[in-house]
Amino acid sequence: MPNTIVSKASTVWNGNLFEGSGSTSLDTSGAGSFDVGWQSRAEEAGATTTPEELIAAAHATCYSMQFSNELAENGTPPTQLNTGAEVSFQAGAGITGIHLTVVGTVDGISPEDFERLAESAKANCPVSKALAGAEISLTASLA
Repeated sequence: MPNTIVSKASTVWNGNLFEGSGSTSLDTSGAGSFDVGWQSRAEEAGATTTPEELIAAAHATCYSMQFSNELAENGTPPTQLNTGAEVSFQAGAGITGIHLTVVGTVDGISPEDFERLAESAKANCPVSKALAGAEISLTASLA
């Protein structure tokens, strides 16, 4: 039976929602800490990170792993997959959608098979499954 791996992150938040701020740390890997704040989340993106940006990073990573495995199982392992994820957030409504974009360098595969496997990876990616309450769309193309 596979090992259960627990990944940890933590946030320290100071103050109220609208004027406060915080810092999120990637505790398991120690890869970094990131400032977080409401303004970047709901008013103007860019100054600090947001939960949605962290979700986008997790989704792009998980999707790439899932897709690379499905391509390999098809006998057409990828040379490279460039995956982006856009998570849309609207104050009062929450996460309103997620869009994945993948461009792959894969020898010996038709565009139709690439797109079919891309859709399968979207459906089978563990992060996609965890985020099933949001509409997830996909654009897939070969390089």
